[in-house]
Amino acid sequence: MPSESLPAELTYRDLADMNTDEMAAVAEGLRREIIDVVSQNGGHLAPSLGVVELTVAMLNVFNPAKDRIIWDVGHQAYAYKILTSRRKLFHTLRTMGGLSGFPKMSESPYDHFGVGHSSTSISAALGMAMGRDLNADDSKIIAVIGDGSMTAGLAFEGLNQAGDMGRDLIVVLNDNEMSISRNVGALSSFLSRNLSARWLKKFKRETENFFKQLPGIGNDIADYMRKSESSFKGFFTPGMLFEAFRFNYIGPIDGHDLGDLVDVFDHVKRLDGPNLVHVLTRKGKGYEPAESNPTYFHGVGCFEPETGQVKKFTANGCPEIPSYTEIFGNTLTSLAGKDPSIIAITAAMPEGTGLNRFADAYPERFVDVGICEQHAVTFAAGLATQGYKPVVAIYSTFLQRSYDQIVHDVCLQKLPVVFCLDRAGLVGEDGPTHHGAFDIAYLRHIPEMVLMAPKDEAELQHMLATALSLGRPVALRYPRGLGVGAKLSNAPEPLPLGEGEILREGKDAMILALGSRVYPALEAAAALDKEGLDVGVFNARFVKPLPIAQIVEIAAACTRLILAEEHTRMGGFCSAVLEGLADADALDGLTIRRVTLPDSFVEHGKQKELRAAVGIDKAGIMDAVRDACGRPD
Repeated sequence: MPSESLPAELTYRDLADMNTDEMAAVAEGLRREIIDVVSQNGGHLAPSLGVVELTVAMLNVFNPAKDRIIWDVGHQAYAYKILTSRRKLFHTLRTMGGLSGFPKMSESPYDHFGVGHSSTSISAALGMAMGRDLNADDSKIIAVIGDGSMTAGLAFEGLNQAGDMGRDLIVVLNDNEMSISRNVGALSSFLSRNLSARWLKKFKRETENFFKQLPGIGNDIADYMRKSESSFKGFFTPGMLFEAFRFNYIGPIDGHDLGDLVDVFDHVKRLDGPNLVHVLTRKGKGYEPAESNPTYFHGVGCFEPETGQVKKFTANGCPEIPSYTEIFGNTLTSLAGKDPSIIAITAAMPEGTGLNRFADAYPERFVDVGICEQHAVTFAAGLATQGYKPVVAIYSTFLQRSYDQIVHDVCLQKLPVVFCLDRAGLVGEDGPTHHGAFDIAYLRHIPEMVLMAPKDEAELQHMLATALSLGRPVALRYPRGLGVGAKLSNAPEPLPLGEGEILREGKDAMILALGSRVYPALEAAAALDKEGLDVGVFNARFVKPLPIAQIVEIAAACTRLILAEEHTRMGGFCSAVLEGLADADALDGLTIRRVTLPDSFVEHGKQKELRAAVGIDKAGIMDAVRDACGRPD
């Protein structure tokens, strides 16, 4: 429930009449409430703490009922949610049926654009600005974008068009020198140049003093220098870059100084044309554990608010089981020790994809391209032409941004790039913007692509070895979360291409399962034994090439098939099986049920809750088997 540190009915409307000290007290109350809720529910802590003063200042100057504030990525908008009439529900953040962890237009009229992926804010804001002008509206449009998101090409496409159109638009660049992990690239270095650096102040002061000592002309030269300071700033600071895009550049300013922030926003509100306000903030501000380790607290599970210690979970009372992400990172690092041609690539998420250990062991063979998934894929393709084996590790939902590069730059040219898709399937509390629900559909129809999914962490190891041995484009998808406790291999071996395995024979029905649905299928089969149903399980392993010969043989022996996958209903593994059986003229006489994600966007909640809600868990598979066998619940 809401913390007592803030007034019960506090909203953005109350900020307009507050002085700086009163707003500072609100900021501290917001921090306490965010920490309290995130410690219980998990969430994006460090980003939201870093923009508390920025949020308070914007809502002091702008009216979100009229003005449009668009948050890039949106994982930093917790304070905004609290102040825009959602405080009483904030304790439900990221829980099933509760508030989303991201801005969501269907959740609130104050969320002016739905978001969850990076670098969309400027383009969306520019579209709104054009619509506003066509409607003869006088509202303000504000895009809040982080310096990490600013590294993506989409942000620059938006800047370029905005500068050319010249419409009234405010871009707030929230510069904390981080996206999720530490920012990389030339742009990051450029933005980090600070005009207030000691050497620059000293240089200016000493140069002025020198010219003042010159008889006759010294004072005139010093005056000229002061008048020229703005152009000097433009040469040495990011203003040079944004002025080139025809933006009026203001900054950098302290993003935690409420007085300065309010003054600047009040000034910018009265300016015409495109304006960029460069704000310097500290990720995790006000909470020492998050300030000390902002990467860890970027997106964190439940933790003890007093200490910052994250709560660890174990399975069946055994020592903690490693996650699929950890197994992937450790296995790739081990394989790289034997094969110097392996190069690991990620897009701003070395920790999130498990590549941080690889980066430590082989820094010369690790590349973090920043939030540039399209570039990552084509960069990998270039490496592959030189005899290397690039492994591109990106979340399933983020690889969607690179579709054309996968087709045109990798598969068309038959280059041996390995795509490792973490977070395939339902990811949990981050919700529909992050669920990896579509990767099979957008990958399996591409010629030359091999696509597979492991049933457990041991099979993940063998599939990684398989992918690196094939010399062609390969995609490997695996879920978020802990493994099942399978025994790991010290020397993973390639699997037979396009071959699955029968894990359990069955006469009444056969469950053909892929990836994360294999173990629930085994559990369902074992439970159905007690109901007198003899149910088998086939682990398909491959979606492409599909083990169609085995599947046809299974269909000939057992006419009731249940197809199970953690992927959207259209275009996935189940669709591939149906297509394969149709092509083999093997559909006649079969009774088939599909267990899939629905043809709709799945909301946020715990993975277990969501899988149960959409019917792809053990119980859902059992229901499908009973239905196929004509057995009522």
